[in-house]
Amino acid sequence: MNRKTIIGIIGVLALIAFMVFKLKSNKTVTEQKVYQYNKEQPINVTTEKISLQSIGSDFSFSGTFEPNRESKLSAETQGKINAIYTDLGAYVSKGQRLVQLDNALLQQQLNTIHVQIQNAKIEYEVQLNANQIQIEGLKQDVQRYKVLAQADAIQGVQLEKAELQLKTAENQRIAILQQSGLKTAEAQRKSIEEQIHKTTITAPFGGIITAKLNEIGSFAAPGVPLLQLSEISVLRFTVNVSEKDLPHFRLGQVYQIKSDALPTTSLTGKISMIGSKSNMGSSFPVQFMVSNTANNAIKAGMFGKVEIGENSDEKGIVIPSNVVIGTAEHPQVYTVKSGKATLTNITISKRTKNKAVVATGLQEGDIIVTNGFINLFEGAKISQK
Repeated sequence: MNRKTIIGIIGVLALIAFMVFKLKSNKTVTEQKVYQYNKEQPINVTTEKISLQSIGSDFSFSGTFEPNRESKLSAETQGKINAIYTDLGAYVSKGQRLVQLDNALLQQQLNTIHVQIQNAKIEYEVQLNANQIQIEGLKQDVQRYKVLAQADAIQGVQLEKAELQLKTAENQRIAILQQSGLKTAEAQRKSIEEQIHKTTITAPFGGIITAKLNEIGSFAAPGVPLLQLSEISVLRFTVNVSEKDLPHFRLGQVYQIKSDALPTTSLTGKISMIGSKSNMGSSFPVQFMVSNTANNAIKAGMFGKVEIGENSDEKGIVIPSNVVIGTAEHPQVYTVKSGKATLTNITISKRTKNKAVVATGLQEGDIIVTNGFINLFEGAKISQK
C-alpha cells in the first residue's frame, strides 16, 4: 500500500470522525434547547365536582334577518329624470315623493286641453241657455193653443205642431247635455293628468333606501329599477329546521330571538309561517315576524339565533361538551382519583347546546377536569384549582 492511499484512508476516517462528533454536538445543543417536561411534576388543572342537575332540552337554530317588505321602484312611463329627492340609506315615509321625471310637454298639453274645455263650456252654456229660452216659449205656446183648441178658436193641427216643436227642443237639450266635444276634452284632461301623476314616483311604504340605481339626467323607462326600498322596522327571521325539530314550532307562538351582532339585545319573534315543503337540504323553513329595535339596529342580512328551552323534572349528570375528548363513538373524560388524572370512558345520551348528558361512566361526587388539558396524560399528578 503506497503512501497516497494511506493518506486518503486517513482523510476519510478523519472526515467521518468529524461528522460523528458534529452530530453528537448538535444533538446535545438541541436537547438543551428543547423543553423537557418533567412527568413527575404536578399539572395545574381546573376541576369540577359532579352533581345531579335538571336535564332540560335547549335548542338553538340559526337564521337570517330579512326585510319585511322590499321593492325595486321603477317608473310607469318613460322620461328624463329631473330630480331625485332621496339618497342611499335615507328613511322615507309612505307617499313621500322620491323621483320626478320630466313632464313639461305633458303640462303644455294639459294647458291646451284646459283652454279647449273652457271654450267648450262657454259654447255649452250659450247653447243650453238658448235652448232653455226656446223650450220655455214653446211651453207657453202649447199651453195657449190648448186653451184656444178647447174653445174651437184654432185648428187642432196647430196644437200638434206646437207640441212637436216642444218635443224637438227638449230632445235638443238632451243632445246638448250629452255634448261629445266637452266629454272628449274632459276625457283627454283626465288621461293627461294620469300621465303627469305617473311621472312622480312615491314611496309605496315606509322604509330605507337600500339601493340607488340611477342619477339625475338619466333616462327612465317602464320596468327599469331606479331605487330599492326596504322596510326593516319589521323584519322576517327565517330558520331552516329538520323534520324531527318541526314539532318544537307552532304557528302564532312567540319566541326569543337574538342577533349575532347584538347578543345582549333580545327580540320577540312570532311565527308567521311554517313551511309545508322541504327545500333542497331536506329542511323546512320557519319564519318569524320580528319588531326591530327603536333605532333599527338589526340590519337585513344579519344572522341570529332562536333558542327554545323545554322544562323537565328529570335529573342527571350534565357536563360541558368541551371537556369530552376521544371520539364520537368512544367519548372519554379525565377524572381525578387519588390526585392523579384518569381517562374514564363514558356514554352520552344526548347533547343540548353546549352541554352533554352522561348516561354511564360518571357518578355524583366524581371530579372531572374542565380545563388545563395541555400535557395531561393518564396517571399524571394533578394540582387542582
